[in-house]
Amino acid sequence: MARVGLLGGSFNPAHRGHRRISLQAMRALGLDEVWWLVSPGNPLKQGAADMAPFDARFASAERIAGGARIRVSDFEQREHTRYTIDTVRLLKQTYPQERFIWLLGSDTLPNFHKWRDWRGLAAEVPIAVIRRPGYDSLAHAVRAMSWLRRFVRPSSQAKRWTEWSAPAIIFLRLPPDATSATALRAQFPSWHRQSGSARERSSRIGVPLSARRPLDRTSP
Repeated sequence: MARVGLLGGSFNPAHRGHRRISLQAMRALGLDEVWWLVSPGNPLKQGAADMAPFDARFASAERIAGGARIRVSDFEQREHTRYTIDTVRLLKQTYPQERFIWLLGSDTLPNFHKWRDWRGLAAEVPIAVIRRPGYDSLAHAVRAMSWLRRFVRPSSQAKRWTEWSAPAIIFLRLPPDATSATALRAQFPSWHRQSGSARERSSRIGVPLSARRPLDRTSP
């Protein structure tokens, strides 16, 4: 059994903050790996004019993740899952030997109630909330917390999350990282033109970060 953190997002672009919070979550939760699930299209960001092509976003995630126990996955694109609830259910079916926990930035929590079947998602996997600058005080007061509050676990139990039954949510006390994809896009609006080609990406899909097994549905 591997303990796996799931970090979903547009990665538009991926940046050092994604890597830093992943490594911090690994230590805090005792994870074996973190899987970055690069979204082909976030339903809450439809029509965003500054959304780079999937290939560029995937390539940026691979570069930032390099050398760490982080796997970059195009699972959602290959399996045509549009909503996180569907992705998580399919991951659990595909990898029944793994234990998953969803990593959620505190800046995302205010919109969590807008996710498709968000209560169902919380019932599928534990959730670890990671601090983002400016959202600490708001995180506990957002709409979704009126239901999730009864399932909050103390931070002192972070490494025992595999013993929990979902729903379960924990707020990790990690140093916040102020790096912002929005700020990076404003500073470098053409960043995606230097992010590698689709042909370069396709040659690396499914290559494992460890010898254990590749991150695809056909792996043993």
